[in-house]
Amino acid sequence: MTTDPNPKKSNGENSEQATQKAPLKDSKKKKDEKKDEDLSDEDLALKQQLELCVERAQDVEPGVQKLALESMRQEIRTSTSSMTSVPKPLKFLRPHYGTLKTYFETMEDSELKKYLADILSVLALTMSVEGERESLKYRLLGSEGDIGLWGHEYVRNLAGEISQEYAEKQDSEDLQMDELMELVQQIVAFHMKHNAEPEAVDLLMEVEDLDLLVEHVDATNYRRTCHYLTSSASYLSGPDDLLVLDIAYGIYLKFKEYPSALRIALSLNKLKYVKQMFTSCEDIQLKKQFCYILARHGVDFKLDDDMVADDDDDREACQDIINNLKLTEGYLNLAHDIEVMEPKSPEDIYKVHLIDGRASAGANVDSARQNLAATFVNAFVNAGFGQDKLMTVPSDSSSGGSTGSWLFKNKEHGKASAAASLGMILSWDVDNGLAQLDKYFHSSDNHVIAGALLGVGIVNCSVNHDCDPALALLSDYINSEDSTVRIGAIMGLGLAYAGTQNDQIQQKLIPILWDTKAPLDVIAFAAISLGLVFVGSCNENDVAQSIILALMERTEAELDEPLTRLLPLGLGLLYLGKQEKVEATAEVSKTFHEKIKKYCNMTLLSCAYAGTGNVLKVQHFLGKCSQHLEKGETHQGPAVLGIAMVAMSEELGLDMSIRSLEHLLQYGEQNIRRAVPLALGLLCISNPKVNVMDTLSRLSHDTDSEVAMAATISLGLIGAGTNNARIAGMLRNLSSYYYKEASLLFCVRIAQGLVHMGKGLLTLAPHHSERFLLSPTALAGLVVMLHTCLDMKSLILGKYHYVLYYLSLAMKPRMLMTVDENQKPLSVPVRVGQAVDVVGQAGRPKTITGFQTHLTPVLLAAGDRAELATFKYIPLSPILEGFVILRENPDYQEDN
Repeated sequence: MTTDPNPKKSNGENSEQATQKAPLKDSKKKKDEKKDEDLSDEDLALKQQLELCVERAQDVEPGVQKLALESMRQEIRTSTSSMTSVPKPLKFLRPHYGTLKTYFETMEDSELKKYLADILSVLALTMSVEGERESLKYRLLGSEGDIGLWGHEYVRNLAGEISQEYAEKQDSEDLQMDELMELVQQIVAFHMKHNAEPEAVDLLMEVEDLDLLVEHVDATNYRRTCHYLTSSASYLSGPDDLLVLDIAYGIYLKFKEYPSALRIALSLNKLKYVKQMFTSCEDIQLKKQFCYILARHGVDFKLDDDMVADDDDDREACQDIINNLKLTEGYLNLAHDIEVMEPKSPEDIYKVHLIDGRASAGANVDSARQNLAATFVNAFVNAGFGQDKLMTVPSDSSSGGSTGSWLFKNKEHGKASAAASLGMILSWDVDNGLAQLDKYFHSSDNHVIAGALLGVGIVNCSVNHDCDPALALLSDYINSEDSTVRIGAIMGLGLAYAGTQNDQIQQKLIPILWDTKAPLDVIAFAAISLGLVFVGSCNENDVAQSIILALMERTEAELDEPLTRLLPLGLGLLYLGKQEKVEATAEVSKTFHEKIKKYCNMTLLSCAYAGTGNVLKVQHFLGKCSQHLEKGETHQGPAVLGIAMVAMSEELGLDMSIRSLEHLLQYGEQNIRRAVPLALGLLCISNPKVNVMDTLSRLSHDTDSEVAMAATISLGLIGAGTNNARIAGMLRNLSSYYYKEASLLFCVRIAQGLVHMGKGLLTLAPHHSERFLLSPTALAGLVVMLHTCLDMKSLILGKYHYVLYYLSLAMKPRMLMTVDENQKPLSVPVRVGQAVDVVGQAGRPKTITGFQTHLTPVLLAAGDRAELATFKYIPLSPILEGFVILRENPDYQEDN
């Protein structure tokens, strides 16, 4: 038997340990007691009751167990129905979560085990370790009751865990997937019942089963659901974005919301869907409203018996609307209503009297250049009004400013622009326009004939006439011996038939590309016209191949010419907005000559991804712009424009790209800095944002004259058709600042003309339908004009200034015109204010703010939205823009 050598010591140690442990236990006990003292009597009773339930839930007697679990379920359910803070039962059961989990593992399979699993699933809401997904685990083991009874927060948490679980398991073929999808069904049904449509959509996107949505929408929630779907499409990568729009289209069709479905069909660019709309809809007035939407979008669409079968008059009326034959009448109605019919002269725009004395002294610096500028200003300002003070004045007028005399105040190629300006003044009025242009065809001056041919194209721009007068008039001149006349005819065809994919144009223009003797400028404009006529058609067999061949046949000297760069642009327009479809042609472009292949590649990509918001492409373009290259590299210009073209459709991307362009200004080479103002002009076209306005104002005084010229033109673009007083003031000051520099002064004048375009009634913005739709022909016109501005000195300031007329493709009235069922103007009160984004907001929030009430017709600025201020009529289009047909409300009762 051994004895402890030091009994005292060991006893002392034990007693020390005992005294150490005792205070710890005591302090814990005291803390719990103190906590309990803080609780009210009611809470204390609940806490003790729940603790008792936890004990009894582990009882051997099933009856006692069931009673305890039922009691816990009841307490938790009543407290989680609306969660503003952590419910008390969950708070008091937190310490027992581990105990109940351990006991759950020991239980045999039974109804009671499922009951406990339900409780653990809810407790996991506050207790589960992140990433464990215990709430979902116990839910799948629990009973199959209504999950909504446990409250919104629980359902939301479960949805989050399901999406994580799905992401992990979709690669492995797991049997649990079926159980998951059953749960998804329950959650979606719950969300749709409780006005949480965005959450239902998000969950279905996560588990890649959006088709389920169609079963769960009803007449009360389909609009909010579709609104969320269409808004989220711009943030999704392909092909998910198209799938989401397809689902929204299906839902709109299910509830016969035809005009909204039509907009989605146009966004998807699916004409078979458009045909489906016409065949499924029986209401002729609704069909006429479709026609107005198609006309604004610029779609060449032919109606047949299946689409409008009632009678020939109806079909003819509908086809006239699609062909835009009503546009000039509506526009002039608006002008009469706002009282701006009085023609304006360039001097009214320049307002020389408001500037210091030195500007007027510079008026005679380069009179031919100044007269040419006045021609453009006059054309832009009086566009579509049919009368002005320079071109349409009768020859016996006492003012002496007869048509002939103004025409001959311009020199050589200036006469072409002057004659063509008559086409812009008579925009959309085909019969009157052709009659007035006719006299120029008998001129002995080829420049005048070329201008008249171009004028024919401008008059027919956006308007499709049954007799095809443009084709008949212009065809004879396409093979003229004089290259100026040929260019006039080729440009005219491109403008008149943009977006129509007319085969006759193809047959007439493709031989020009193959003609080895044709001058370079004729070939370049033929490529652009083909690009415009077949915009977005991906016509690879004939048009694309012909342009590629024409590019390959150019000599090295020709590849240095700025005009050669219009060939890749013509090719790019064929793929406008078509994304991956450009890849084969982009690969071919890599085989081109060193001097053009990079330029061609950038142009193709920028066109193909225009308006898609593709972040990766924006990064790609930024990467190209970050390189510091030797002089003479030109491909960075289209890369800078590419950033703007890709990001222009979506508000958030637009703001981010404006910031990126600011960085390029600071760190980029000179050729990049020259393109940045043009990119800013495209991003904010007809939408003068203050920050962009200030940047352009700063750049318009830049030491590099090309940067200053680009910035000046861009000031005109962002203010186009807005009459913006601040920009007008800036441009007046610039005209005084540059009074000795003819080229810069010319740019200032062009910008002044753009700001006052259509006396403030027109816009160049290619987006419409509350920025949801992007008109391909309008964007194509802008892109051509901006590409020519990349080398302003040799094109716009050279003899090709008439490329400015490509802007007529984007010029549209920025009006809301309400008409009755007989297409007669109907004046009703409307509220016009800044649009508010209400996607996913609860209830029925106001969609406009800071509104004023006007009588139609009214002007809509960028970011404006209109809504009817009367219940007497029902609009046949959910978006009040352009022409809207109103129908009398049968339930309306006049107030006494």
